[in-house]
Amino acid sequence: MATACLIDLPLMKISCPNPSCCQHLSGPKALMGRRFSCPACGHSFIWTDCFHAGDLFVIYDLETTGLYADSDEFIQIAAVRLRAGCLCPAETFFSFARPRQRISSFITSYTGISNDDVRDAPRPEEVLCGFAKWAGDATLIAHNGKRFDGKFLSATCLRHRLPTREAQCIDSIHISKMLFGNTRGTGHSLDHVKSRLGLRDTAMRRHDARGDVDLLGRAVEEMSRRLSLDASFNGVPRHATLLPNG
Repeated sequence: MATACLIDLPLMKISCPNPSCCQHLSGPKALMGRRFSCPACGHSFIWTDCFHAGDLFVIYDLETTGLYADSDEFIQIAAVRLRAGCLCPAETFFSFARPRQRISSFITSYTGISNDDVRDAPRPEEVLCGFAKWAGDATLIAHNGKRFDGKFLSATCLRHRLPTREAQCIDSIHISKMLFGNTRGTGHSLDHVKSRLGLRDTAMRRHDARGDVDLLGRAVEEMSRRLSLDASFNGVPRHATLLPNG
């Protein structure tokens, strides 16, 4: 079959993701994350080296006792489902978690979460098992999740020697970079994203996981719409974390 060559050097090869099209395409990795139309069928898609199926995602956020996954623990988790690019506000998960160290006054002032709030909560590993069961096989989405939230999920599993499975993840910072660019000085914090999208304030406290998930869910939904992402978010980079198995 004919190969449509986009740019001379260096090339990667993919097949058109349109199931009714058999066209083979080749182009440079520099096209990754950019929108392209198949010259044979006109199907528009974001250039990527891997296409995914499934349209179920879980947007989540953690609050923690500190910045370091190897020594700190999460104290709160909130999540909401996103299906076929649309939020499912009735499908949520929330729990406090009781860490093995006291919550510092700084963390309480930042998150609003006190030691009294977590006094009767289950341990983080128990909460994570419940979250993993609720999330199922959905792809996880968190803001700065690759460098922060996902590391806490994996560290909790490993610290407590839980049987694990690998979960696919998307860092919503990548979605922001696809939409707003990545030139020097372009910030991609959740507050920057909120401002650029013109989103209303959350009704809940920021830096409480519930407030951040409310804002992030609306941000992901709107960024997906503006980028015309397909239901599987193909073209958005993915990474992996660990969740309890079973």
